[in-house]
Amino acid sequence: MALRRGVIWGRPIAAGPTRSMQQHRSLHLAHAAGFSLRFTRYEPCSEAHLSLPYRRNSLIPLSSLSDSSRPAPPSVPRFRHISTTTASMAAVNGTSAPKPVLFFDVDNCLYSRSAKVQDYMVDLIDQYFAKHLNLPAEEAARLHKDYYTNYGLAIEGLVRHHKIDPLDYNAKVDDALPLEDIIKPNPELRALLEDMDKSKVNLWLLTNAYVTHGQRVVRLLGVEDLFQGLTYCDYAARPLICKPDPEMYKKAMREAGVENVKDCFFVDDSYLNCEKAKEFGWTVAHLVEDDLPVPKTPASQFQVRHLRELRRIFPQFFKSTSA
Repeated sequence: MALRRGVIWGRPIAAGPTRSMQQHRSLHLAHAAGFSLRFTRYEPCSEAHLSLPYRRNSLIPLSSLSDSSRPAPPSVPRFRHISTTTASMAAVNGTSAPKPVLFFDVDNCLYSRSAKVQDYMVDLIDQYFAKHLNLPAEEAARLHKDYYTNYGLAIEGLVRHHKIDPLDYNAKVDDALPLEDIIKPNPELRALLEDMDKSKVNLWLLTNAYVTHGQRVVRLLGVEDLFQGLTYCDYAARPLICKPDPEMYKKAMREAGVENVKDCFFVDDSYLNCEKAKEFGWTVAHLVEDDLPVPKTPASQFQVRHLRELRRIFPQFFKSTSA
């Protein structure tokens, strides 16, 4: 018998009168911050349901709710993530020190860059620039590159200079990627993540993509249930915060429930993201795939060619030392 409801990033939440004091505290804190936390009851499901994505609880700003509110389609979940991990709740209760957190980048990290998702994305961004700014193809590509170089994300330049709706951009770029045709379940990745001892480390996603893209990738890889949370770039927020801005690393720590930078471990394929995370005080592994040249100056404390090498550099987090 499997449970497919009543889960917030891996933690079961009881419904109705059986909620624990911890859960009532989470609900109280959510309301105090201006959010409404919707609890759902467990529902038993058959083995046939195991391939379906989990339906998690919603955390929605109270100001956005009205009598006419309608739930979003399952493929575009409407929620924000709060820190409800075991580590963070233990810290609140004073029962034990928070566990370390291993943060994972998503794109070109959980899957190989050889999948060429980035190539599809560049094409869609160029098309968006050309159509919505009424630019020739070459000018659109140039401006896209300029904004990416200057701001870290093309969308930042679009919003800052052209008042583009960021969620429309997300729908027509990230969410329009044909990921179902590109990304498939990865048994090796799943085995690696399953071998990490969750009593010693929490696994958390940290991406510059929007929430819908990050969730879609891990669902397609078949590892969604192995992460306890997701910190993403909120395209609708101002100012827009993303890696390598130190504020993004602070945000990730708050949401993952970890206070000390010494308890933060990170793997990313971006040289700059790794460099800045190391400067921030995290312990970082820069993923440089086999077909890429090794940087003359290392970005961080560790450099790996494949995620399986995490066993070697972070052995304290694994149940076994070999696959």
